[in-house]
Amino acid sequence: MSTMTHEKELVIEPAAIRAWTEERMIFIELTDSRIIGFPADRFKRLKEADDDQLKKVKVRLNGFALRWEEIDEDITVPGILAGNFELSVT
Repeated sequence: MSTMTHEKELVIEPAAIRAWTEERMIFIELTDSRIIGFPADRFKRLKEADDDQLKKVKVRLNGFALRWEEIDEDITVPGILAGNFELSVT
């Protein structure tokens, strides 16, 4: 008699461990060691924010969201990784 075991592979989505800005670019460092960057101009509220407001980015929800309190903007890390941006590149 044989016994088969079915093991599911655990897939863990990368999360942000830190976020920062350089000029008008937003960068996030992920738990899988990647660093992803995107222009602030890809999101309406970030495009309208000044440089000081952009620098106030915080990592929230255990690394699954970025938050700019002063401009009331939240962006999900999975959305960024999937390329879900509000505005196209002009």
